[in-house]
Amino acid sequence: MTFTSQRKVRFQHCDPAGIVFYPRYFELINSVVEDWFEEIVQHDFNQLHIESGTGVPTAAIDTQFHAPSRLGELLNFELTVQAVGRSSLDLKIVAYCGEQKRLTSCSTLVFMDLTSGKSMPWTDAIRQHITVDNL
Repeated sequence: MTFTSQRKVRFQHCDPAGIVFYPRYFELINSVVEDWFEEIVQHDFNQLHIESGTGVPTAAIDTQFHAPSRLGELLNFELTVQAVGRSSLDLKIVAYCGEQKRLTSCSTLVFMDLTSGKSMPWTDAIRQHITVDNL
């Protein structure tokens, strides 16, 4: 199942040329991941980080920028799960403006205990909501 989320390019995302400054894409990507955890995995970041003392930091990210995005445009982000490990999760996120691909980002998240800083196995409550899309 592909999770889709739309984001408007705002002034805060842009450099003086009016195009998205590349580090802002990572903020947009993170917001899509956060929404996916809340809506699909049914564990919002407050529940994960504050209530449970766990987190899902990004351990790796590889991003290709295909075309610039400009102030005012609507970007559609499509998130798919590529693989689920004992404590890791590989995601692919592709952003489009209309039919034009703007970026492709592949990342690995790791489920961890925030107190010890060590990885831990996904809980059954989380794992049951994560489905692999492209294997």
